[in-house]
Amino acid sequence: MPSTTKTIQQLNLEDDFLFAKVMSDKEVCRKVLEKILGVSIREVSVPATQKTINTLYDGKGIRLDVYLNDDEGTVYNVEMERGKHKRAILPKRSRYYQGNIDLDIISAGEDYRKLKKSFVIFICTFDPFGDRRHLYTFENRCVENPSLTLGDETTKIFLNTKGNMHDVDPEMQEFLSYVENTTDDFAAQARSPLIKEIHKKVIEVKESKEMEVEYMTLLQRDRENIELGREEGREEGREEGSNHMASLIKILLSENRTDELNRALEDPDFRNRLFEEYDIL
Repeated sequence: MPSTTKTIQQLNLEDDFLFAKVMSDKEVCRKVLEKILGVSIREVSVPATQKTINTLYDGKGIRLDVYLNDDEGTVYNVEMERGKHKRAILPKRSRYYQGNIDLDIISAGEDYRKLKKSFVIFICTFDPFGDRRHLYTFENRCVENPSLTLGDETTKIFLNTKGNMHDVDPEMQEFLSYVENTTDDFAAQARSPLIKEIHKKVIEVKESKEMEVEYMTLLQRDRENIELGREEGREEGREEGSNHMASLIKILLSENRTDELNRALEDPDFRNRLFEEYDIL
């Protein structure tokens, strides 16, 4: 979600709104993927941003930042991740995303051989594995013979803007720095043609009145959702407290403890002690 403390002009590529708008450009997205993967990609589909995949009967699903295919049918999912608190959950999250993408590729009852080659890519503003690398690439291999790959054609890639090893080329290092410092000054001093091209799209988004209105609308919606969540939380708390009190009243009346009941109605500390005494949680 967009940050509640930034104007659209202050956004960096790490911010969801700007990332989605920039990566919705086919050519920019294609070139970013080429840089990350180190391969040539001839053509890609129009990237779907904030794509929702529903694979469960209850309608719950996942929302992907950027989702697209190339001309050979390979599927790409690119996610922007901020916050060190996510470090522990990223491995399982990448597995969950991969599974949902596979289920989205083939309908129920279809041949699993129709599964396509796929990449799940996380661009992280923190080190997800603590090894100081800019790039972590995972694929399924034989434990006894690491040179033997499983061949399931799934790859998970984690990029780290905080890396300090010489494990990627200068252009990739510059791109990762740009993710957190998406400014005119940085772009002007950058040597990478990729950053120059990305920044043209960034300027286009930031100078668009339509984009600014959309961004401000999302900000307002987020504020309203946060306030709604707080109010629902307060309401749930009131309802829970009411249920607890009803249980306590029932118990005290059954034991003819009317004095304690009257005190509990007036004294919150005494009331809480009774909740503990009767294990009302």
